[in-house]
Amino acid sequence: MLVPFLIMLREGLEAALIVGIVAGYLARTGRSAWMPAVWIGIFLAVALALFVGAGLQIASAEFPQATQELFEAAVGLVAVVVLTSMVLWMRQAARSIKAELQSSIDAALSGSDGRGLALVGLVFFAVAREGLESVFFLLAVFQQSPGAAAPLGALGGIALSSLLGYAIYRGGVRLDLARFFRWTGIFILVVAAGLLAGSLRHLHEAGLWNTLQGVVFDFAGVLPEDGVVGTVLSGLFGYMDDPRTGELLVYVLYLGIALTLFLRPVAPRTERARSSASAASLKGATR
Repeated sequence: MLVPFLIMLREGLEAALIVGIVAGYLARTGRSAWMPAVWIGIFLAVALALFVGAGLQIASAEFPQATQELFEAAVGLVAVVVLTSMVLWMRQAARSIKAELQSSIDAALSGSDGRGLALVGLVFFAVAREGLESVFFLLAVFQQSPGAAAPLGALGGIALSSLLGYAIYRGGVRLDLARFFRWTGIFILVVAAGLLAGSLRHLHEAGLWNTLQGVVFDFAGVLPEDGVVGTVLSGLFGYMDDPRTGELLVYVLYLGIALTLFLRPVAPRTERARSSASAASLKGATR
């Protein structure tokens, strides 16, 4: 329950901040009349995420066992890619997302025709990205944690993120967003490592991965995966009571690489731009 709650709290807060930036900028620039277009974009994005999630869930219910294992492995791998890219993208874009959104709003509303559609599209794609990320993550988590706890945790995270987003927009709550996204980013990468190891096991059970299957340790008698503590550790860290060599290797390798990329200092945008300009000048001079 805690894992989907924290993930959806982060995803929901990202979406809420995007909507808050758009709504606040429209209000400050005297263009609040365009807010219905914002709500239409949000509605369409949520509808798309629900449609995709329901479609994948219904389709997977009809699969035979081997195909079901392959589907769960594919969903887990997609979730790992999506979560990793989201965390690394937010690390780079956090400082400039407000200015880029405001510039996109100005561009969307500057034309004489189709301004409403342009604004709907802007909000739709911004929110749909968060929604589709959430769909693949939740599918992977729900497959590993059947029952009502995971969906309830996800709903709780969405509800709290909506309240926090509104409170931030109204100015009643101030969060250290840099610290929030940093710690939740680390947590998400740990969860993604567990999903990656679990996907490798699903590939083995589907008959597609049969190497590095030696059991590293067997804690089934001491700390079983289906016990109370084991269930919590499995949900938080991808704990397995009998990990295979390949599963442990991909867990450690992924976590080492992902945390290194995530925790390294972010170069100031001006320095990156200057480096790119210098590289372009040098390339032109050598021609």
